[in-house]
Amino acid sequence: MNILITEAEIGERIGQLGRQIEADYQGRPLTIVAILTGSLIVLADLIRKIQLPLRVALLQASSYKGATTSAGALIINESFAPDVAGRDVLLLDDILDTGHTLNTLVHRMADRGALSVKTAVLLRKKGRQEIAIEPDYCGFEIPDAFVVGYGLDYDDDYRHLPYVAVLPQLQGSGVDSDETGHYVRRTPQQ
Repeated sequence: MNILITEAEIGERIGQLGRQIEADYQGRPLTIVAILTGSLIVLADLIRKIQLPLRVALLQASSYKGATTSAGALIINESFAPDVAGRDVLLLDDILDTGHTLNTLVHRMADRGALSVKTAVLLRKKGRQEIAIEPDYCGFEIPDAFVVGYGLDYDDDYRHLPYVAVLPQLQGSGVDSDETGHYVRRTPQQ
C-alpha cells in the first residue's frame, strides 16, 4: 500500500491544529463533537494537543455503508446528540467529501442552541464537494481517491493504520504514485 500522508506528517499537522484551536477558544466553553467512527483517532490525538478545559461528545453519522465507495443517504443516530446549548461547538470529521454530512450537522448543532459552530476535518478531498462549506480547520487537502488509515476505513478495515493511503484495489482513480511512493494527481501531459 503506497502512503499518501505519513504518520509523522499527520502528527506534526495535528499539533499545529491543536495550537490554533487552543488560541481561538481561550476562555470559551468548547465542546468538540466528533463524528463517529472515522474521527476517533484524530479526536484522541487532537484533544491531547489542546490545553484547555473542553467537553467531548460523539455523534454517529454516515453516508457510507459496508464495502461501498460512494456516498449514499445520510443516516444520523440522534441518541448520541450532546447538549450544546450555550457552548461553542467544534464539529470534527475525518474527511470532507461531498459536504452533506458537515452541512447537515452544522445546522443541527445551531438548532440545538450552540453559541457558535465551527468545523475541523483531517482531510479535504478535492473536486468532490456538492455543498459549499469551508472547514474552519483542515489538516490536509488530498486528491479525489478513496483513502484508508488513521481512522478511515473500507468496510470497517484499515482504520488502525498510522498513516493515510489510497486503497490498493481502488488505484487508477486518477491518482498514481510518484518515485517516493506518495500518491499524486497526474495531468494528461505527464
